[in-house]
Amino acid sequence: MSEERSTLLVVPRITRRRKGAGDVYATDNRMVPEETPVAFSYNGTTHAVMMATPADMEDFAVGFSLSEGIVSQLDEISEITVEEHDEGVDVQIVLAGEAGQELTDRRRRMAGPVGCGLCGIESIEQALKPVASVDRARLKLTPDEIAEAVKLLSQVQPLHSETGAVHAAGFYVPGKGVVAAREDVGRHNALDKLAGALCRSGVKGKTGAVVVTSRVSIEMVQKAAIIGAPILIAVSAPTALAIRTAHAAGMTLVALVRGDEFDVFTRPERVPAALAQLDAKAADVLPKPNPDSAASTLVQSPTVRLVQYG
Repeated sequence: MSEERSTLLVVPRITRRRKGAGDVYATDNRMVPEETPVAFSYNGTTHAVMMATPADMEDFAVGFSLSEGIVSQLDEISEITVEEHDEGVDVQIVLAGEAGQELTDRRRRMAGPVGCGLCGIESIEQALKPVASVDRARLKLTPDEIAEAVKLLSQVQPLHSETGAVHAAGFYVPGKGVVAAREDVGRHNALDKLAGALCRSGVKGKTGAVVVTSRVSIEMVQKAAIIGAPILIAVSAPTALAIRTAHAAGMTLVALVRGDEFDVFTRPERVPAALAQLDAKAADVLPKPNPDSAASTLVQSPTVRLVQYG
């Protein structure tokens, strides 16, 4: 693909800073990330358009195709062509055989009778589709490894270092560190790019943990499960639906990582140290947040909080 489209732009600004008891205004420049319309076209027909950082387009194409269920493995994509246009990027994806026919059939179903209500129901069902199970993965992490994963991810974010305005998703393998990382203005896009990078390089999801710089929504859990990662680590908080979905997938959800402190919301046995000072009854209540997703917009979920002193 062409790498000519820049991911960064230098813009002028006026800064206001406090100095002593007064204000100081000055002019200088700042790097900001580019945000570009990216269209995914399958077998000649546009399927989706989203705003994204114009980098790692092949990884993005593969990861998006996997997370959307358009393909289940890399060999179902026969060709990827990235076309640069003044107004954006068109990623042309050619699907092989049955994958192309299945997408055509899906489009026909989505173009059903207008106003019948079924389209909305089917969209909701797609959004809440069963998540891939990672229950059998044996990976375990120590508290130090969880802290290390987040720290190392922060060191491989060149675009964020320049702009402070993009998300990152990385893959942490104990003993190896962060073996892959991708950045984007969209947190979902960054994770799709990571999924594509891992798939294309043959890295197995069960060997490590996905680490993200954002909050955890249901989509982030779904995408991590498609990668096959049994542990998802985030610097921000999860939603209630994300917790329920992680539990259903058998995934360990670690969030609100702040230095050596973090919260474990599901499957704490993959972080043995988090259970060391808890009795069995305390651990048993962990994966059981409010099962009624319609009961409230807020759910009080039990967590295991690890705080290290001294």
